[in-house]
Parts: sequence; C-alpha cells; structure tokens
Amino acid sequence: MKISLFATCLANALYPDIDLTMAKILTYLGHTVDVPEGQACCGQIAFNSGYFSDAREVARTLIDAFERSEVVVGPSGSCIAMIHHYYPFLFENDPVYLAKANDLIHKSYEFTQFLVDVLQKPDLGAKYKAKATYHPSCHATRLMGIKDAPLTLIEHVQGLELLPLPEAQLCCGFGGTFSVKMPKISEAMVAEKAEHVLASGANLLLGLDMGCLMNISGYLEKINKPIKTMHIIQLLGEGMQ
Repeated sequence: MKISLFATCLANALYPDIDLTMAKILTYLGHTVDVPEGQACCGQIAFNSGYFSDAREVARTLIDAFERSEVVVGPSGSCIAMIHHYYPFLFENDPVYLAKANDLIHKSYEFTQFLVDVLQKPDLGAKYKAKATYHPSCHATRLMGIKDAPLTLIEHVQGLELLPLPEAQLCCGFGGTFSVKMPKISEAMVAEKAEHVLASGANLLLGLDMGCLMNISGYLEKINKPIKTMHIIQLLGEGMQ
C-alpha cells in the first residue's frame, strides 16, 4: 500500500520518534510511506472549546492535505476519532466538504487498528522484557471501538508480561482542554488513575494516545513515583531493533 502518515500535533511537536518509528514499521512491512505537507491539527482543540468555525477551517486544511492519499494512518485514537465522529457534524451544511470528509473517514485508521485489523500483522517479532500494564484511552475505546487490537499487539511481544490495570475503563482526566478548564477535577482523576497504575505492579505503562500517557506519567513524576511510559509504537520500535 501507499500509506500517508497523519503526524498529529502532540507527536510531531513533542514525540517525533513516534512518527518516525511508525514510518519505519510500515516500511519494514513492505509499504510505501509519505507525509503529505500542509497537514495541520485535526481541529479537536477548537471543537471541544466550542469554536466550531475555527475547527471547520482547520479541518478543511487537513482534508485537503490527505485528499489524494490512498490510506491515512495516525498514532492517536483521539485525533482519528475527531475525524470519524465530528467531521460529519462540522460539514453537515457543506456538501462538497462533507463528501471529502466521508472519503477521509473511510480511508483513515489508528495505527494499532490498522496493523491488526487491516494488515493482519499482530506479530512483528518484537522482544521486550518488562511487566507492563495498558491504559485504554477514552476516545479510542469509546468512540472508535478499538479494544482488542492494541492488546493483541502487546500480547505478541516476547518477554513482556501484561498485568491487568484496575478500573482500566476510567478516564485519566486529561481530555485536552478539559485539564486546563477544570484543573482540580482533572488532577483528582489522574491521581486515581496513577493509584491504579501503581497497584497493578507494572514497571511499564503502555497506551496508544500520548495525551493520556503524558498526563499520567507527569503526575507519577510529580508524586515521585515515576514509571516508564511508552506508546505501543515506541514499544514495538524498541522491541524490533
């Protein structure tokens, strides 16, 4: 396949190794990878804050960037969920961009979903020794229905012991702008999540959205109980070295 990478803001700005590793893995599997210029934010930050016109403008930019792409893959269930669930609402009165949005929806995937459900490559021969637990991020799980794919990839990593995360379904409290608007509630939620991560007995926290992982790891560092945190893409990248 010819696969276009959706870099996403957070990965591109703070964790570029995730995008680079994603490209390396897809290339290793025999696919051609490109990163279309002009791609920007998916619009989620503006959308969640109620600025629909601004979100619509940014969304058009993203749609235009991937208009000629065959397949689009991103490292964030949250950003892909924004496209799949809220672009139809943003463009409900714009038939031209509604059609373009639907085209993007039908060809865009979150990375673990794409690897397991589309490429059917659950085992990449990765090896990594650790006791890990997995945080299922809200948007990927609730909006995209991505539940089994990340766990399938984790379970195929040799040497990795996967421990259950107590109350795994609970939100970590990040929620993008939610953590800025409601900092006290957000901190209470991440404190509870951190308590559950520590109770799991794991020395490695895994996830598929860096927003959640950044939030949880930041709080664990704040209380002087840091645990190594990795995106599943980072885990596979290191395990495949």
